[in-house]
Amino acid sequence: MPRIGRAGLVAAVAALPLALAYRFALLYRVRAGYPVPRPPQVTPADLGLPYQIVDVRSGDLVLPGWFIPAEGGRPGPGVALIHGWESARDRLLPMAVFLNAAGFHCLAVDVRGHGANIAESLPITAAEFGSDALAAFRALAVRPEVTDVALLGHSMGAIGAILAAAAEPRVAAVVATSTPADPWRLTLQTFRLARLPIPSAIAWPLAWLTTRVYLRPRGHLMRNISASEALRSIDRPMLLVHGAADGVVPVAHLGRLAAVAERSGRDVETLVVDGGQHSWLYEFPEYRRSVAAFLARALGGPVTPERAAELAAAADARRLPDAPRPPTSVQREPGGLRSLLPLVLPFRPAGQGIDADELPVPAQPRQDAEAAS
Repeated sequence: MPRIGRAGLVAAVAALPLALAYRFALLYRVRAGYPVPRPPQVTPADLGLPYQIVDVRSGDLVLPGWFIPAEGGRPGPGVALIHGWESARDRLLPMAVFLNAAGFHCLAVDVRGHGANIAESLPITAAEFGSDALAAFRALAVRPEVTDVALLGHSMGAIGAILAAAAEPRVAAVVATSTPADPWRLTLQTFRLARLPIPSAIAWPLAWLTTRVYLRPRGHLMRNISASEALRSIDRPMLLVHGAADGVVPVAHLGRLAAVAERSGRDVETLVVDGGQHSWLYEFPEYRRSVAAFLARALGGPVTPERAAELAAAADARRLPDAPRPPTSVQREPGGLRSLLPLVLPFRPAGQGIDADELPVPAQPRQDAEAAS
């Protein structure tokens, strides 16, 4: 074999793993970046809550939302509620039930690309959750009946709440539930949940590359959308909550966040709910009691923290029935080797907002009905 030909072959073989890794990252971005909007199925009135329909301006977008007053609309503290991936504002209503009982005004919005919003043309990241959480805070803060405002988010919404608090010093407190510690570790976890047969020595750098490629269309940097990084700059009360049996975002993520806070000199409260999974922690009286007491201490309110805890624990907060909806990317995940098959298939055109040379493939696992909410 001629020397130049041999050198070219060696170079091609050496470049093949990098080419496959980059192709994998592109495929992941296409599949994982576009949630299926799932319009709300119930309203606060269905749970006996008074409410007003509101529009929340977030940049060039207008997000649909509900304002749920407490105490007959008398002045008092408020909580902006931020849902998670492929969820919607109606999934937050059980939270509003116990917070309303404890005397907190609530605002729930649909994050862009979710709920009643139209689909986005670019992948959605934690940064967009942060922008919309900040918009929800500002919309609640200007209401005349609202005194101080806290943010409460779940999963991706929890990252959004932390990012918003880091950007806005007027956020009085944060409750972050089931929070991924940083973006590339979350990507790595989706590999595991999808049962991808990728050895750890490859999965770690692949997750790092995949996350960078995922963020590129919107120009975000990993450090700027990391809950761990943002946590270092927040000096207001914060409660981190996780379910001990969370199989989507393992409880080790809470430990990592708490360790970052301790090293940064930040004083955060933590709660691990025994038996709690990724979603529906509000069904545990311990969760309701702890969240309400924490918010009453941080924001004040019409009742003492002890009384707020009692009222919240006694509230009938339970998960909502879920009528048939379009299947999510989670539910379409085949898993295992079938998730890697597109790496050896030819590209074909994809859908709206997706590069024409990128083939959609599953990127997330099938989980419980609200695993990403």
